[in-house]
Amino acid sequence: MRLPSRATRAVCAVAALPLALSLAACDSGDSGSSSDSKGSAGKVSAAPSKSTDPNAGVLTGTQLKQALAPVAFMPKGLAAVKDGEVDSGDEFTAPPTKTVGKPDCSKFGNTYWLDVTGLRGGVSFAQSDFTKKPDEVEQITQELDGFRGTTAQTVMKDIRAAVAACPAFTDTELHAKVKIVGKETPGLGDEAYTITLTSPTWDNGTTLIAARVGTSVLTLMSTAGSDNGAAAAQKVATQVVTSLKAQKPKA
Repeated sequence: MRLPSRATRAVCAVAALPLALSLAACDSGDSGSSSDSKGSAGKVSAAPSKSTDPNAGVLTGTQLKQALAPVAFMPKGLAAVKDGEVDSGDEFTAPPTKTVGKPDCSKFGNTYWLDVTGLRGGVSFAQSDFTKKPDEVEQITQELDGFRGTTAQTVMKDIRAAVAACPAFTDTELHAKVKIVGKETPGLGDEAYTITLTSPTWDNGTTLIAARVGTSVLTLMSTAGSDNGAAAAQKVATQVVTSLKAQKPKA
């Protein structure tokens, strides 16, 4: 028996967000005001200044969707999951509140596992699923999130910290102990980290890859293939990173 399908027990990190997303609060008007200085000849009012767009440099959900790897980069036999492709469109959400405290290690077993960091996503996102029918034991899921400022770097640090805090977790469905091992992955985007999940109860393990390009973070899961999903994960992640580099943030 291979690793069972995660579709029924996955907690989607960002799909819970409303599909009709509203634009995050973003001051675009003048913040300055003019006033007359009584009795002060020659003085002029300060010119109004325009506030900085907090989402500057962040890709929209539409752009992130375009960067996701298409089915052509998936292993033979995997097909797109119906209704599994979701994105936040051309608007941005407000930054989600981060949950603090010790990470829930079992979230590494989710199909979408970004929330192991305490965040449920960025201000923009796109995701898609691929699986092999009929048993669906081989899967690849890819999620891209856009973050403001330096949050993407913090997310990568939090992923590493979660691995350090979680040497293992229990697969409650199979009552199996799952070992977690992480390692740096040079040459993939601005930074990348690969996580391998294995259990003696599973016939095959799982590979998770987190990769950052600028303000965007890819979190990918693969169980495809007999090598813990590693080769397929690397191929898809490389394609997504290449596509991200070609994207330009919305002005």
